[in-house]
Amino acid sequence: MDNLALAKRAQLPDALRVLLAEYPRDGWEADPGFDGLIRFWLDRHLMFRRLMREMREGTEALLDRKTAPDRYAAMVSRYGGMFVNGLHEHHTIEDTYYFPKLATKDARIEKGFAILDKDHHDIDAFLASFVDRANEIIQTSADRDTLQTVAGSFQQELAKLEGLLDRHLIDEEELIVPVILRYGSADLG
Repeated sequence: MDNLALAKRAQLPDALRVLLAEYPRDGWEADPGFDGLIRFWLDRHLMFRRLMREMREGTEALLDRKTAPDRYAAMVSRYGGMFVNGLHEHHTIEDTYYFPKLATKDARIEKGFAILDKDHHDIDAFLASFVDRANEIIQTSADRDTLQTVAGSFQQELAKLEGLLDRHLIDEEELIVPVILRYGSADLG
């Protein structure tokens, strides 16, 4: 299972991508089963990606001295809070409600949901470090030189987290969307 760890894998194993072969990503939106739940789910993922991008670009602007420290700290506070709170809520709903229901729909991919659940715990460890760095940003925003150093560390945290999150979101989408397209979403609320 170690080679399936979020930090090490390039994608889910082909055995878990069996429904993706039947329902490839480029055909999702044209499928009649592409309903509100799928759109909502993908929109949430898009929001997390956008928040990460905004924080990355904002950090680059600060490091290039193209934005004011107080403006940068406010952005990190706002977007960081939205990101962490939204991601925790999203993962909690998936782990407690959606994953258990979706895992029963097709035995061939059941193991994939355990992998995605483990991803959530792995991401939590990175989120703790992310929050620590974000708090440092807010606490040091009055001292430009210290802020530059702290922002450099934050930039490294963002890069790690963004890569892991993107890998997880892609794998989650490629497992879940085909399941819903194949079996429907009527019992998912």
